[in-house]
Amino acid sequence: MEEIKVIIVDDHQIVRDGIEALLLSNKQIKITGSVSGYESLLPEISNQKPDVIILDIALPGKSGIEIAKELKEKHEEIKILMLSANADENNITESIRAGADGFLPKDTPKEELTEAILLVHNGEKYFGANLSKVIYNSYVHFIKTGQKKDTSPLLSERETEIIKLLAEGYSSKEISEKIFISPRTVESHKANIITKLNLKNTAGLIVYAIKNGIINI
Repeated sequence: MEEIKVIIVDDHQIVRDGIEALLLSNKQIKITGSVSGYESLLPEISNQKPDVIILDIALPGKSGIEIAKELKEKHEEIKILMLSANADENNITESIRAGADGFLPKDTPKEELTEAILLVHNGEKYFGANLSKVIYNSYVHFIKTGQKKDTSPLLSERETEIIKLLAEGYSSKEISEKIFISPRTVESHKANIITKLNLKNTAGLIVYAIKNGIINI
């Protein structure tokens, strides 16, 4: 079984200890570092070469979002799981833009935290089920305001339309009724989009949509 090396970054010792205690029983996850901020994190990365960093957003000095952006530019292979007491739209979308692989509120149960670590380590994106509505709403805001139009040549007009409808929360059946194609064709388009963009799942598709502000052509 592959061991996943994890570093916890939070400015409160009691929070770091609590996270470590939650993960202690999982034999696949090894806590290799527990630090309070940016300055103490850098040598830990060099020494421990972590697979996943659990990163608080509200840190003194350099924020978790700033740290995530810098780390992704220098260490793209490290997966970053943001943790915050304030899971609002701004924190989530800014974390996505910074390159975070997942986001969880601090009241997340042990089982979900463990699942999130395993999934991001395997290259997937993880945003808890309770955050889906926030993510959808944020994307719909981009749609309505026309911000950051996507100029990617990868997607056809139909595929862009389907991403928009998925982001608005429509099911494959509802999309098929809206644009007069079969549910199977919708699923086929969705699979093609995920393959084209080298994504893992629908959550990754929504992250892509938020980053690129896709709108109908």
